[in-house]
Amino acid sequence: MIVEALGSALLGLALAYLAGRLLADRLPGRNLVLPTGLAGGLLGAFLTHSALGAGHLLATLAGGVLVAAAVLSLLIRPRRMRHSAHA
Repeated sequence: MIVEALGSALLGLALAYLAGRLLADRLPGRNLVLPTGLAGGLLGAFLTHSALGAGHLLATLAGGVLVAAAVLSLLIRPRRMRHSAHA
């Protein structure tokens, strides 16, 4: 369980860091993005481990990454629409 939690936390943190680098203009500051990825990874690992039980390391890590990605996607702001000059 410790390996699953630590691995999912690190993967969630890495995903948040990558999202923060690639989508810096559409995400809030790093002070919110990094803890959100970390918490999403841990929550996903907990949910997956609770559903599947012990002995499913790769599935638990995948669940952690999927939940972290879903939670991070909620932070993405839409692109600003440019208004036409004659509108």
